[in-house]
Amino acid sequence: MTTSRRAAGFWSRIGIKLCVTVVAATLPLFAMPTARAQSNTAPAAAGSPNSEIRVTVDLNAPAHPFPHFWEQMYGSGRAVLSLRESYRNDLREVKRATDFKYIRFHGIFLDEVGLYSEDKDGKPVYNFSYVDQIYDGLLQNHVRPFVELSFMPHQLSSDVKMVQAFWYRPNVAPPKDWDKWGQLVEAFTRHLVERYGIDEVANWYFEVWNEPNLDFWGGEPRDTTYYELYDRAARAVKRVSPRLRVGGPATAQAAWAEKFLAHCKANNVPIDFFSTHVYGNDKAEDVFNTREVIPRDKMVCRSVEKVHQQILASPYPQMPLIWSEFNADYSNQTEVTDSAYMGPWMADTIRQCDGLTEMMSYWSFSDVFEEQGVVQKPFYGGFGLLAEESIPKPAFNAFALLHKLGEERLDLASDSALVTRRKDGGVVLAVWGKIVPPEQRPDDNDTVALVFKGLTGAHTAKVTIVDDEHGSPLPAYAKMGSPAFPSRAQIAELKNAAALPTAKSMSISGDTLRLNLHGHALALVELSH
Repeated sequence: MTTSRRAAGFWSRIGIKLCVTVVAATLPLFAMPTARAQSNTAPAAAGSPNSEIRVTVDLNAPAHPFPHFWEQMYGSGRAVLSLRESYRNDLREVKRATDFKYIRFHGIFLDEVGLYSEDKDGKPVYNFSYVDQIYDGLLQNHVRPFVELSFMPHQLSSDVKMVQAFWYRPNVAPPKDWDKWGQLVEAFTRHLVERYGIDEVANWYFEVWNEPNLDFWGGEPRDTTYYELYDRAARAVKRVSPRLRVGGPATAQAAWAEKFLAHCKANNVPIDFFSTHVYGNDKAEDVFNTREVIPRDKMVCRSVEKVHQQILASPYPQMPLIWSEFNADYSNQTEVTDSAYMGPWMADTIRQCDGLTEMMSYWSFSDVFEEQGVVQKPFYGGFGLLAEESIPKPAFNAFALLHKLGEERLDLASDSALVTRRKDGGVVLAVWGKIVPPEQRPDDNDTVALVFKGLTGAHTAKVTIVDDEHGSPLPAYAKMGSPAFPSRAQIAELKNAAALPTAKSMSISGDTLRLNLHGHALALVELSH
């Protein structure tokens, strides 16, 4: 995740700085290019105990391709953690549920990986032993690296005391020798091509550093010194092969698009993609330089649209935008990232961001993660889809449901549903009600009435719902007294409570299907004859 929002990143920001899923087997879905169709849902009068949201679903509406941009890549804890069996177990479980393609992590150049040292004469010495084990492990599990070139090896650092506040204390100083920095990147990249072959590594991405506009980069001024870091790294990657993809600047808070792209153009610096980050609780003053209050469920995609528009107006209007870190929260709040709130939040984020970015990387897939130190209890607001001991969170179940959406999206003027069509013609919907802020426990339910146009014959729907009580381990965890170190029997009980609920068959009455949804529910609806 953005190092800047977590631990040190979090302190830096403070100091300076689930869902109901509906899958329908026959419904088409159209996503507006910017997913901003005006809602035609009609809630009942305010104050009614059960408000009804009406969503008109036209099965003959225009459709457009709907690549699953939200599940192509995930972030994770630093590089060396990928050597652990617990990390690899979680990797396999998320791969099974979402079939994701890329993983991104910090710290492949950290001293604990052992890649870089210098001999007594100051000559670089490279050791690829752990590097090979790290990438072999990913590829053996059918996941490719999204390589983040970070952080600075101590023996290459211009200031060994310039470390960031994460528990593992990454060095964030500029190199003491810029030529050696370029040589490191080139030697590392060349080794990867020699080991895995250019046809394989050409499918990877190389991203230079992480959030250089925050405390993950110690150069001054931050922007121009980062440009030097980037320029040398990008040219080093391209010296190995022009087929390799390199980009950046991996900024926090959707920053630097205009000036960074202008720099690359003016100096003929290689760039194949633009990457940046934002979190749902980032502040408007940091992202937009305004004093408005942007809700958590709107911040991410407003930021994505901002950068999308800046790229269109840049010298590289076709430049791919990769959102290489995002989440609803950067400050470890259990009621957000561990809760069912993540279901509707994620579904609505997909709805809004469709058509604006090539890939979005949720931070992160697993709580095998040590930026704030060793995990002290299973549920602490960690970023992962899976808690300690591979216990699924509602967010994991939400991603599993959303994976079942089709490859086409049908036009739908609603902010409470996504309608998609699979390759076999089946229609699948994701449906949710009002997105209640995570700190508020909904005290009533929403009825979502799906009114189908173009539906012929008798139909049933297979409906799966994840909410605060279903597909969440939190009620069971509270009932057992919230132990910091659950027994093996308790872990099994938590996994059982967290299991994805069984789909239920529901008849469609006339042209309408009514779903009774809790405020933090996500439903997946699949239609069938």
